[in-house]
Amino acid sequence: MDVLASRILIRPSDPERSRRFYRDELGLAVAREFGEGEHRGMVFFAGSGLLEVSGRGGPEARAGVALWLQVRDVHEEVARLTLLGQRIVRAPQTEPWGLVEAWIEDPDGIPIVLVEIPADHPLRRDSRTL
Repeated sequence: MDVLASRILIRPSDPERSRRFYRDELGLAVAREFGEGEHRGMVFFAGSGLLEVSGRGGPEARAGVALWLQVRDVHEEVARLTLLGQRIVRAPQTEPWGLVEAWIEDPDGIPIVLVEIPADHPLRRDSRTL
């Protein structure tokens, strides 16, 4: 398989509410908008990936799905989201594997983990040999 591009697709129960959540509350930048009316969609930049919110789905479509979003400062993002009225499912904590994680949900209940990689974590070290 020669993958040229990829993105995560979300089919929300209320597309406009979800577009507002990802754009206005999470603050993801819009990469592209397309379509009109019930066929309207938005593609957001999500780090090195893309997240598309389009179409309409139901709760059965989200089973087993979660988003992992790396941020610079988890505590700062949680404080910002709290001011916007976003429910924090789990406050920031350092996991046994060394990452600082907090959990929230999108309007359809899709779990979103906000992750901060501490400066001394192995993911920040160059493991290549010279």
